[in-house]
Amino acid sequence: QVQLVESGGGLVQAGGSLRLSCAASRSINTINAMGWYRQAPGKQRELVARITRGGSTNYADSVKGRFTISRDNAKNTVYLQMNSLKPEDTAVYYCAIVGSNYWGQGTQVTVSS
Repeated sequence: QVQLVESGGGLVQAGGSLRLSCAASRSINTINAMGWYRQAPGKQRELVARITRGGSTNYADSVKGRFTISRDNAKNTVYLQMNSLKPEDTAVYYCAIVGSNYWGQGTQVTVSS
């Protein structure tokens, strides 16, 4: 089993930046892919970004060029750097092991206009 704990959410003005962190309770070295998802009110949860064990990344079209996912295996942590934030980025952001039932509790990101 593994526990995932997100942090770093908050309230920010449009155009601002936030960095989310996802700390795992055990080594993530052997995890094939970690992902950040988000769910806005009244909308389905969507994949925002994912990173493989080898460091390959994929992003939703809506965040390309603005968000960057990274992982620090030594710290068992995955990050999501979010720049040029827009009000439509407002959502609860979740960290997860892609393809598994392991999810964090979520962290709220609110972007004001």
